[in-house]
Amino acid sequence: MTQHSTQTGGESTATTPLLSGLRLERARSSSLFGADGRFHNPSGLGPRLQGPPWPVMRDFVLGAGRRRPDRPLPVESPLPTWVRSVQSGLRLTWLGHSTVLVEIDGVRVLTDPVFGERVSPVSFSGPKRFHRTPAALTQLPPLDAVLLSHDHYDHLCASSMRHIAKLDVPVITSLGVGARLEGLGVDPQRIVELDWWEDYTLPGGALRFTATPAQHFSGRTLLDRNRTLWSSWVMTTAERRVFFSGDTGLTDEFAEVGQRFGPFDVVMVEIGAFHPAWGSIHLGPENALRACAMLRGDALFPVHWSTFDLALHAWDEPAETLVRLAAQSGQRVLTPRLGRPFEVAHVEGVDPWWRATR
Repeated sequence: MTQHSTQTGGESTATTPLLSGLRLERARSSSLFGADGRFHNPSGLGPRLQGPPWPVMRDFVLGAGRRRPDRPLPVESPLPTWVRSVQSGLRLTWLGHSTVLVEIDGVRVLTDPVFGERVSPVSFSGPKRFHRTPAALTQLPPLDAVLLSHDHYDHLCASSMRHIAKLDVPVITSLGVGARLEGLGVDPQRIVELDWWEDYTLPGGALRFTATPAQHFSGRTLLDRNRTLWSSWVMTTAERRVFFSGDTGLTDEFAEVGQRFGPFDVVMVEIGAFHPAWGSIHLGPENALRACAMLRGDALFPVHWSTFDLALHAWDEPAETLVRLAAQSGQRVLTPRLGRPFEVAHVEGVDPWWRATR
């Protein structure tokens, strides 16, 4: 189902409601939208801390070491490889955090583009990236679409979206997020907002996007929490299937996604910014492996780590834990270097590149 935005909106709910007009009508038709004017996880779980706050405070105070790398991270330039054709039909380039250039059967999709220095409402404060971007937005090859999972600052970067607004490419996202995109200059006719299980196919029919369940939350201020929807995503062509988690905790609905759309050539799932206190809304390495099994993923590509300090663990702990657990379970895990394009079919084993920074 295709739905283009028609309601002008900005980033500030103080001046323009995020949900009004046709956008509000669509939200009200969603089973996830409550009488309180907000979206809710079917499980009822949300961003509240699980258990007493004291262990979290302890980890914050005592676990401050190694939250950032001791040395500069190795970052490669993808430009020489991008000019070459994709031999297997599926090539991925990790550009940091949850930003991935997906080249799938001749179509290029950029996920959750974050090229700014900080993930914050202000430019002078907030989490700052560990590494330079492997390529600038102006250096990307021509895009066919941008996929935006939800509106948190580490996924929806205002400066990046203002640039993308000039590219005249479709931006596929979750219900309500279009208001924020319009406020950043994206043409309303280029915005596609989907509810869970709705889909959109690019002109020409080469690639279909389907919004699928995720257990998370949304918002960019304390006042607008859950006014927009969050989603995981499925990308399918006639030959290949890719899953992108966005941000999510473990949900039983992944089994349904796996049954409907799997098996997947690769699942790109978050492993960082994890803590047991908010384990219901972020996967972490152990649940990432569980999600991969539920989704019927052939390979697991971990994202959402090693770019920003957004949690209380050591910056490389998610990768170390994932690699250790995957070795025990036999799950195929791909750990590409930042900026190095790779074809999923041609990569075997783990590259523990982060250990060289210690």
